[in-house]
Amino acid sequence: MMSEWKEYTFRELLDSPVRNGIYKKKEFHGRGCTIVNMGELFAYPRLKNVEMKRVELTDKEKEKFLLEKGDLIFARRSLTAEGAGKCSLVYEIAESTTFESSIIRARPDHQKTASEFLYYYFNSRYGKYLLGTILRQVAVAGITGSDLMELVLELPPLPEQKAIASVLSSLDDKIDLLHRQNKTLEAMAETLFRQWFVEPVHRSESEGGEAQEDWEKGVLQDEFDFTMGQSPQGSTFNQEGIGMPMFQGNADFTFRFPEERVFTTEPKRLAYPLDTLISVRAPVGAQNMAKKECCIGRGVAAFRYKHNNNFYTYTYFKLRSLMDEIKKFND
Repeated sequence: MMSEWKEYTFRELLDSPVRNGIYKKKEFHGRGCTIVNMGELFAYPRLKNVEMKRVELTDKEKEKFLLEKGDLIFARRSLTAEGAGKCSLVYEIAESTTFESSIIRARPDHQKTASEFLYYYFNSRYGKYLLGTILRQVAVAGITGSDLMELVLELPPLPEQKAIASVLSSLDDKIDLLHRQNKTLEAMAETLFRQWFVEPVHRSESEGGEAQEDWEKGVLQDEFDFTMGQSPQGSTFNQEGIGMPMFQGNADFTFRFPEERVFTTEPKRLAYPLDTLISVRAPVGAQNMAKKECCIGRGVAAFRYKHNNNFYTYTYFKLRSLMDEIKKFND
């Protein structure tokens, strides 16, 4: 019953005060502990054991800046208002892992609250509204740890928190399984594409001949039309579904199709159904496909086959086959 729900400040639910992540100079990168950057925070809402960059920490820094299973991490700042305050859950951890300076770590007291429940709470519509109340907009959008700790949350008793989180987590597990199955099928499709369109070229060139008598060398614009995105004014953004869905880049890309989380009432550049979408700002090369007409910001480019957009699968996998070349623009 709602009458059993009680109000707490977020501070009251924590084992220790929140902490901003660590900043290390370039010479300390490339070895040591894995480090969660903003890319991982946005790409993995429930952060598991994924490939990450590394940074060297002292023993004293490890005492302060390592993550534990069940920690909540928040985007402390973002180029867009909708990104600031993004909450992820440290779901699995296999080795010493730290977090970068643009991230806030919150460590719940497990005698008082369930981390998974808080994760779903902050990702609910109401939770996002609460985070929006502490948003500060200066050069970039951001939140502070002190403001975060003073947020007032209304929670059920701990057993009920765990029961709710268990149901939601089970659904997320099933979604993750379907994503893995989809990726397996996509890998099979990519293999077929390479066998038909990529490997014959490489094989024939290595033998000093042509791939096929009627095949020609060219550049992307010979086959594809493409549109470079342009971001509308930030004042036109919303998360209430008003206007047209907008995609800014890698943070919006889940497994096909991208997740609609930001909308704009004044779209500038458009992508159309089944266009291939490529992230053109760091990290360059994330790939997806438009489900319907949408706005693309400056972090995204849209590609379509020049003569017939029914060739959308060919477009998608042709660009996928060139991804190693495309990702060189990350350097």
